[in-house]
Amino acid sequence: MVKVTLLNHTSEPDKIIAAAARLCYSNVQDVDTLMSGLTVDKVDSFIDKMSELKNHGTPWEHPSFTFAIEGVSRVLTHQLVRHRIASFDQQSQRYCEGKNFTFVTPPSIAKNPELLKKFENFMQESQDMYKEFIEAGIPKEDARFLFTNACSTRIIMTMNVRSLFHFFALRSCTRAQWEIRELSDQILKICKTVAPKVFQNAGASCVQLGYCPEGHMSCGRAPTLEELLTVYKDRT
Repeated sequence: MVKVTLLNHTSEPDKIIAAAARLCYSNVQDVDTLMSGLTVDKVDSFIDKMSELKNHGTPWEHPSFTFAIEGVSRVLTHQLVRHRIASFDQQSQRYCEGKNFTFVTPPSIAKNPELLKKFENFMQESQDMYKEFIEAGIPKEDARFLFTNACSTRIIMTMNVRSLFHFFALRSCTRAQWEIRELSDQILKICKTVAPKVFQNAGASCVQLGYCPEGHMSCGRAPTLEELLTVYKDRT
């Protein structure tokens, strides 16, 4: 089961974003006073203004969040590390012995008793063979080739707010793979709790954009761009 723990985050992320925006758009003469006078109302105003300015994303890059993630498969982490504007540290299969590894079972397999049994037997065979290889003197870095992508792993991830917006846009979408979608939804829930104003518009692409960019692959939760254009043409 996916488990996410918030290890750390930038203090007052909304205020940092507001300060960065203030520097860009205000006649600030002294950076030592950049944070002064940023009341809750002024911070909220800057956040709303930056939310409207879709092409000015750099102020969102200053605050960052660090998460510990466990109970996930290497199927998930292979997808996760494709998010390049981030930092990752993952538990090593080269240095950490995996004689009693745990694994993630996809729901589609779990609901089929016959296939679930075959899946579990295969995982056990993989574990037994790994133990045999280790006892025969095969280095862990080579014995790990026996492992499947179902193996559970742990990873620490740090992302700035802008990268988190992009992560949510892709991974909270209904078209995302089920496991990373669950991870994205958990992280989004944490972020909204810590910084509700910053993440007020965060979510799948349709939440952030107001329409679905997936075209004919859309789940139907939001209108596609093509549908909106059709409506616009009909009205003009």
